[in-house]
Amino acid sequence: MKGPLFYAKILLFGEYGIIKDSKGLSIPYNHFKGGLKNFPCASQDAEISNGEIKKFSVYLKTLDPQLVRFDFDSLEVDIENGLHFESSIPQGYGVGSSGALVAAIYEKYAQDKITVLENLSRERLMKLKAVFSAMESYFHGNSSGLDPLNSYLSLPILIHSQTHVTPTGIPSQGKGKRAVFLLDSGVAGETAPMVKIFMESMKETAFQNMLQNKFIKLTDACVDDFLSGNIKGLFSNTKALSKVVLGHFKPMIPMKFHQIWKKGIDTNGYYLKLCGSGGGGYFLGFTEDIDQAKILLKDYKLEVVYQF
Repeated sequence: MKGPLFYAKILLFGEYGIIKDSKGLSIPYNHFKGGLKNFPCASQDAEISNGEIKKFSVYLKTLDPQLVRFDFDSLEVDIENGLHFESSIPQGYGVGSSGALVAAIYEKYAQDKITVLENLSRERLMKLKAVFSAMESYFHGNSSGLDPLNSYLSLPILIHSQTHVTPTGIPSQGKGKRAVFLLDSGVAGETAPMVKIFMESMKETAFQNMLQNKFIKLTDACVDDFLSGNIKGLFSNTKALSKVVLGHFKPMIPMKFHQIWKKGIDTNGYYLKLCGSGGGGYFLGFTEDIDQAKILLKDYKLEVVYQF
């Protein structure tokens, strides 16, 4: 079976803030991708994936049929025949490995599904987001549905609020020295524990005030700057955002990266932020000079995502 491919995603801005209605900007990342394969498992990874899909299918039966219905007969036959998800998307790295799987299962087995060829009205987009949120909650305990939505549509998504998302265009890439890059922490992270820490912190008034008055305002400004091409504002606000994250989201940053994070701010060589929930996986970096950033981070794996 040759099915469609589903790409990884990168949430450029909006991690944690979108839970509290900040803006967000998510882009597909076609360096990593995955697709469903329907033939006997030829590797241990394929067998593990097949087992996970089997458990996932049991969960899908608990979802409200008024929200989404699946062709479980076909799904169960395919699982018995070795259905698995063959993917290059690293798990626990904040680039949407579970989102791509959710998008693939929906595309193949959902009944009366909304297709990418339709006129994607606000109502249809929000319906898709709600479906994907319910499906992906199996993996994270709680999901916004944005990762699968991005993977399914394979378009940049602008998050205006929790109840308003639209496909968007982003400035075209160039050959300048400015860049967005992924920095590999070397360890996988887990979303659920990080989200739990965040929700516990939200019980504190000081943290709530910081989130509203600093984190969300800076996130919204970064999204606006990026989309409008306001380079000076983008790097100024990203630096400020990086400082806020280092000051208030330390549990989401592995200890050995605290100094690396600060080094970028102090030298103005790069500014780091969370990529997804944090705790490990990738961090996202913004730099005005990718060559300088590579020198400063020479001991770490760095991958350019977007150059301008």
